[in-house]
Amino acid sequence: MQVAAQGIELLAVVLILAGVAGGTTRFLFHWTSYQAYNQYKETLDKSLLLGLNVLIAADIVRTVALEPTIANILGLGLLVLVRTFVSWSLLVELEERWPWQIRRLGSFRENAIDKAKAER
Repeated sequence: MQVAAQGIELLAVVLILAGVAGGTTRFLFHWTSYQAYNQYKETLDKSLLLGLNVLIAADIVRTVALEPTIANILGLGLLVLVRTFVSWSLLVELEERWPWQIRRLGSFRENAIDKAKAER
């Protein structure tokens, strides 16, 4: 199970690096576009969110399967709490609203996307 946890962690790192590399490459080729920075930031946020979720899965596998002691489970709970807070922060930044709020029409991002489409 240790190998499985390490494999899942490696997958998380690969996902994050692929998001950074892909987003940076796209940004460098389209940096003059009005929407390039927002798309770059969105790509980085999404890859970080996915990577954090996969890292949480690796921690769960490692803790539950290998050493399910009280200390390890409490450590896992704290780690999940911190990573959940970071994920929530990224999600709020990405969607520009709290998760329980209704998506508003005409937000800054939607207006910017509409403007970028009109420029094409």
